[in-house]
Amino acid sequence: MPIHICNACGTSFPNSKSAPKNCPICEDDRQYVPADGQTWTTLENLVASHSNMWKLHEPNLYEIKTHPNFGIGQRTFLIRTSNGNILWDCVSLLDPVTEEIIHALGGISAIAISHPHFYTTMQDWAQAFDAPVYLHKLDREWVMRPDEKLIFWEGEKFEMGDGLSLIRIGGHFPGATVLHWPQGADGQGVLFTGDIIQVAADNTRVSFMHSYPNMLPLAAVTVQRIGDVLALWDFDRIYGAFDGKTILSGAKKAIKQSVSRYVELLEGNQM
Repeated sequence: MPIHICNACGTSFPNSKSAPKNCPICEDDRQYVPADGQTWTTLENLVASHSNMWKLHEPNLYEIKTHPNFGIGQRTFLIRTSNGNILWDCVSLLDPVTEEIIHALGGISAIAISHPHFYTTMQDWAQAFDAPVYLHKLDREWVMRPDEKLIFWEGEKFEMGDGLSLIRIGGHFPGATVLHWPQGADGQGVLFTGDIIQVAADNTRVSFMHSYPNMLPLAAVTVQRIGDVLALWDFDRIYGAFDGKTILSGAKKAIKQSVSRYVELLEGNQM
């Protein structure tokens, strides 16, 4: 029996003869059901119609992106460290070429995912590379395929080794997480944000939303709390979830200024 994958968000569901009747991820107000309804594919069909492209952003940092676009269209990152490679976020497509390249680069020692929209086929990635997947416990209800490789961490921070840290900042989802890589950006620090923090069009600002497709904002107090948490960390660069959503330098300042402006607008009296 095949594993069915939602075409709209890329989430995979347990093996079954027929596709699920609905996708809870898409029916939640942070995502959406397409106008023509929920449709499904399988991993086999996805392998036949799509491929993964690779890009080297800086030493020890690879981007993997599926072409043509599939699901939400995010990119995943492979971070090479002295203690093993870390995969940040997931794409739905895991094809034989991707497996071969990753094994040639040393495999994957651990996987971490920012939030449920990017859970996709994390179970298949985990099994292929015998790697644990770290998810925040507050988002456990959104796991559609239970798996022994899934590890649910609690609290505000989780150390992954070699200096990498998962930081729960909430907002988009209760367990929404970013990844801090201190060795990145020539030692000035990198923050991987998924779309928990969305890099804006001019690459000097960021935004914070409950739902991006449905344009639902977060409360000012939530955004201020996110800003306060990240003020404690050192980083100069942000890699967001999508093509071009990168702030190469000045990222910490960009977050501070964006938090201030966001709160100002939400709490202001503009007419």
